Amino acid sequence: MNHLLQIKKENLLYMLIATLLFVGGYAFLRYSYKITDNLPFAQEIVLVVLGTIVTILITAILLNKQTEVELKKEENIKFLELKTNIYTQLLEYLEKVMLKNSTSDEDLIRLRFLTHKLAIVASPAVLIQYEKFVHLFIKTTKDHKLEKQETNLLSEELAKLTVKIREDLVGQLDKESSYSQFQISKQILANTESLMENNNE
Repeated sequence: MNHLLQIKKENLLYMLIATLLFVGGYAFLRYSYKITDNLPFAQEIVLVVLGTIVTILITAILLNKQTEVELKKEENIKFLELKTNIYTQLLEYLEKVMLKNSTSDEDLIRLRFLTHKLAIVASPAVLIQYEKFVHLFIKTTKDHKLEKQETNLLSEELAKLTVKIREDLVGQLDKESSYSQFQISKQILANTESLMENNNE
């Protein structure tokens, strides 16, 4: 982040120098043309020198801009990886809890820390949906046991949370696809519902 700030400051400095050079160069050219009018190639030399300096400054600005874009891209990739990792941790944790059909004090402590991790990276939509899931989770695990009906309720709420997680991670790609957010959401919920019905048979 400090490196990006430094690059922005350098870009501003280069732009300021380039502006001063253009303004000063114009005044200098007018003056130089009068003085060097009788000297052979003097005017051309002045133009070459000024042109070279301007080219160097513009190149430096473009290189700095490219570096800034690359650093931002790298930061975005790292943040997406972190976000994906935390979402995966949450889903793996919930899978273990539902498989053993019970919760311990240790499980609840683990959920608290996952909640803090989510607070760092999750989108507002995920956090809102997660709050609803947590309320249901606390309600259904008060006795530290999970009955089949409670597991189904949690699965249903988890499906809604998964929809928001997907939107957060690949929402832009989904927008570019031929399927709408509503269609994708509906499909995810339908898949979960089908599995729940199969489990109840």
